[in-house]
Amino acid sequence: MPSYRVEINGQERQLEAPADMPLLWALRDLAGLTGAKYGCGIGLCGACTVLVDGAAVRSCLTPVSAAEGAKVTTIEGLAAGAGEDKAQLHPLQQAWIEQDVAQCGYCQAGQIMAAAALLNANPSPSDADISAAMAGNYCRCGTYIRIRQAIHTAASHYNAALPEGQGEATP
Repeated sequence: MPSYRVEINGQERQLEAPADMPLLWALRDLAGLTGAKYGCGIGLCGACTVLVDGAAVRSCLTPVSAAEGAKVTTIEGLAAGAGEDKAQLHPLQQAWIEQDVAQCGYCQAGQIMAAAALLNANPSPSDADISAAMAGNYCRCGTYIRIRQAIHTAASHYNAALPEGQGEATP
């Protein structure tokens, strides 16, 4: 069976899997990281969203072979010091709590990971930017207004932490 070298949440891992095994199953079954959820299996719902080299991808559609040599970040690795007793929450995770976003919570890891990709690319998104970036991440509980507010809240945390003049919205 082929083996793939993948950096997952900052740790080098060797994943032995068929080339066409979805990254979602490699993460869940081989790496033991269950934050990314199986939703629809066809890349439409976003519950399985993870970051691959900083970009949001649907891990149910991405073969593990495509992650060879890549940096994969899951919800478990988003917090600073993840895995330690005193992990510092990512600004998005903190904003999700502050805005009381989650109801059932099933989609939330995928929502947060899609939002992280957005804020990495655009630390001061408009409502239109958020709508475009989050399109295809579905929440059965309908917490979209709180999701949008949490992203704006996290963006303000991002911008406050950046050096003067960086990350500000441009007209």
